[in-house]
Amino acid sequence: MPVALSKLSSSSIKAQLQPRLTSRIGTLLSKVQRVTFAAITTLLALSMSDQGVAGAKEGEMMNIGSRRELFVDDWLSERMEGVELRLHHPTPREVVIAFDQPWEGNTCAYVSVFQDGDRFRMYYRGSNHDLKTGKETHPSFTCYAESRDGIHWTRPELNLFEFEGSKRNNIVWQGVGSHNFTPFKDANPACPPEARYKALGVGKGGLYAFQSPDGIHWSLLRPQPVITKGAFDSQNLAFWDSVRGHYVEFHRGFREGFRDIMTSTSEDFIQWTEPQWLDYGDAPREHLYTNAIRPYFRAPHLFLGFPKRFLPPRRKTPHPIAGLSDGVFMTSRDGLHWHRWLEAFIRPGPQPERWINRNNMTAWGIVVTKSSLPGAPDELSLYSSEAYYTDGNRLRRFTLRLDGFVSLHADYAGGELVTKPLTFEGRELVINYATSAAGSIRVELQDAAGQPLPGYRLEEAIEIYGDELERVVSWKNGSDVSPLAGRPIRLRFVLKDADLYAMRFRP
Repeated sequence: MPVALSKLSSSSIKAQLQPRLTSRIGTLLSKVQRVTFAAITTLLALSMSDQGVAGAKEGEMMNIGSRRELFVDDWLSERMEGVELRLHHPTPREVVIAFDQPWEGNTCAYVSVFQDGDRFRMYYRGSNHDLKTGKETHPSFTCYAESRDGIHWTRPELNLFEFEGSKRNNIVWQGVGSHNFTPFKDANPACPPEARYKALGVGKGGLYAFQSPDGIHWSLLRPQPVITKGAFDSQNLAFWDSVRGHYVEFHRGFREGFRDIMTSTSEDFIQWTEPQWLDYGDAPREHLYTNAIRPYFRAPHLFLGFPKRFLPPRRKTPHPIAGLSDGVFMTSRDGLHWHRWLEAFIRPGPQPERWINRNNMTAWGIVVTKSSLPGAPDELSLYSSEAYYTDGNRLRRFTLRLDGFVSLHADYAGGELVTKPLTFEGRELVINYATSAAGSIRVELQDAAGQPLPGYRLEEAIEIYGDELERVVSWKNGSDVSPLAGRPIRLRFVLKDADLYAMRFRP
């Protein structure tokens, strides 16, 4: 393969690499040491367009296979009439942890949550700020909690680090990186056992990389920082991207006076590409204090982000430190180009303590928990901070239906969406939806030119109403769509007083 990639056209690169690009991207990148991040992004985009992930160029066919697609952007849409993409807001639930231990305090923050087998793990900063002196009352620690249901959490006595003469605490790390230590479980199949858990944390000169065999006992991967371009005074995070086959990280930077987000990739968690700024299209410049970005586990080709939006000059309470925050939501199909919703995902709400500086920070992590409603399906749990800078500093759980971040919404008057041409694999179409008692959803399948296909016309569609996570779409002759698999088609969704959250062609 030539080293001078810039001399090749995109079509030439694609023609040479298309059959094996996805599986061999890591090998190719390791061989080409001088490839810029922009060239890497081009290669990834070509690979993902073949998979129907990043989107198709003009005249190219989107292949969604049997992948779940969420209506979090307009990627599928060619025409919308009488419908809109509506952002949904999670429901506040109980407080899951109060940061009231002596080694914790009023500035505990930067929470990470993930499920690990039959238990949930939580990591967070233990710190306390004296508002009178403006100083920290004790060093920052990384603390650890765990749960069997994502709702009830305990602090195990780890006996690892001493605080005020005792090791009877849940401190899991102290030292470089403890200000914003952010762990994850590495899903890379080539990961060695001693590095099954990894983390990033800030220290002198940049971000340091950590490893652990069990998520409890941690060590530096190397004594020098692995990422040095950025600001890093936030929750900086990384994960293994199973769809694209490499590590991805997102960290704090300052751009034109605003707190912003940078990203880079790595094959080995040590050598990282040159960080690039995220692109939010025509969204206005705002302070994004954190990012909380991760792949969505039910559709891992989609990145979901939950930044804390920060407004420094605003003040709602007599608290001595100015600044207000809320939680926002954004999505991406390549990790670089983002659609950011301008309205808040999590508002401060009626609690005065949520209207204090640096509150409403969405934790990094989405987990599945049991519903509190008898007979209801499992739901998503997210966590958000409240009462920061007060003696009541704590973390609250919020819930949302599976895939329920955004929906294609129609009111009682009704409306419809027609997709771009696409191909699929599978035997039946299933949807995640909700309607009123009077509402409905019907689906028509069309050819690439937009002509209804016999047997799948709108007048042959069985009307759907209710509230289900996976409902099979059917027509008068049944639900089998396999005769159309691999052929270019369009989908026409006709809604009335309904929300459509996701769709999938199921094998």
